[in-house]
Amino acid sequence: MSAGEEITLFGVPTQALFGQLLIGLINGAFYALLSLGLSVIFGLLNIINFAHGAQYMMGAFVAYFLLQWAGLGYWTSLLVAPLVIGVVGILIERTMLKRLYHLDHLYGLLLTFGIALIIEGLFRNQYGSSGLPYANPIPGGINLGFMFLPVYRAWVIVASLIVCLSTWYVIERTKLGSYLRAATENPALVQAFGINVPRMVTLTFGFGVALAALAGVMAAPIYQVNPLMGADIIIVVFAVVVIGGMGSIMGSILTGFGLGVVEGLTKYFYPEASNTVIFVVMVIVLMFRPAGLFGKER
Repeated sequence: MSAGEEITLFGVPTQALFGQLLIGLINGAFYALLSLGLSVIFGLLNIINFAHGAQYMMGAFVAYFLLQWAGLGYWTSLLVAPLVIGVVGILIERTMLKRLYHLDHLYGLLLTFGIALIIEGLFRNQYGSSGLPYANPIPGGINLGFMFLPVYRAWVIVASLIVCLSTWYVIERTKLGSYLRAATENPALVQAFGINVPRMVTLTFGFGVALAALAGVMAAPIYQVNPLMGADIIIVVFAVVVIGGMGSIMGSILTGFGLGVVEGLTKYFYPEASNTVIFVVMVIVLMFRPAGLFGKER
């Protein structure tokens, strides 16, 4: 092979192929984080939180405000923004959602959908629809020979994996997680052991919302800060949750990353289908497994 000849894999230039694979992994990292938050909230509280996309957007805006108004950078925002938006989620749960736990899922869906429209409308009225730039906290990249890997994007993928797997471990493998799961099955029994179930429920909702805000902070340097950024991604994330199985923690993680890769490769091989491939997969999965790939029949 001559020095100037381009390396190919299955007849496809590796630079382009791995570039699309990287884009897919980046999108998958956000799909996984957001669908994880949705699954935690639905699996433990039985609430379909349609405001999740708006809370993701609010996380990005908090990071932007911290930088513009307080001079606090990205790394501080990674801690502060999820806490701030988590508290907002706790207030929403305490003042509104707690009244709906014994009603049909549709009521929670409609309420959170209305909350999302209000939040997005307020931000769009104030900041318009154009994106606000947020500086890349880790500039530069690594030349791997077959592709150029931006350091920040690699960090996003690794950080998302760490957060997702840590959350899965806490919920599935620790005593706290067993209490959370037991509280969804038999809250009266758990309360009898002296555990404050309403407080646990509230904190769980706040944690799920904080995951959305964390994803928003991580997305800000890549996608810019935009009032519509949550509306653009939330429908896809719901499709990911449905495919993985409503309430399945590991299902959300694996499906999020997997479908991000599928979407990225589709953009290269058949761009016309890239915006619909996830929904096509959802239809096929629901035809054969109505509970999702990792879900359980209720």
